[in-house]
Amino acid sequence: MGRTKQTAIKSSEIKAAKALKEQTEGKVIAEGKIRKKHRFKPGTVALREIRRYQRSTENLVPKLPFQRLVREIAQEQRLVREIAGKYCPQGIRFKRRALMALQEASEAYLVELFEDTNLITVHRQKCTITPGDLQLALRLRRERD
Repeated sequence: MGRTKQTAIKSSEIKAAKALKEQTEGKVIAEGKIRKKHRFKPGTVALREIRRYQRSTENLVPKLPFQRLVREIAQEQRLVREIAGKYCPQGIRFKRRALMALQEASEAYLVELFEDTNLITVHRQKCTITPGDLQLALRLRRERD
């Protein structure tokens, strides 16, 4: 296959292409007409996502990052035990089912905590969850001083 000569693009052509892109950005060209891209009202997509996640049963946290977190916490606890005199020569190992059970329980706990936090936010007649709402939910559950 032979090589073909490429010609350089003039800067004026690049500028014209950028200008055309800026004019039609966010617009769809159909049948020679330019119309604006459809936007949903604020909150519509959020409610759709809430319904989707309530219907589903899959885990929301990816498996590998959760596994790394569990192993990191276990390693810290292992080092604490070694300092206390209880030495464990080999690393801590987990069965796959044990990690799945930990992840399922963790996500269930977090979902319940955020439900309580959301109730507190609604009670305050606000729309945005704040760290104070989360702290109050933990305090009412007697999980925080």
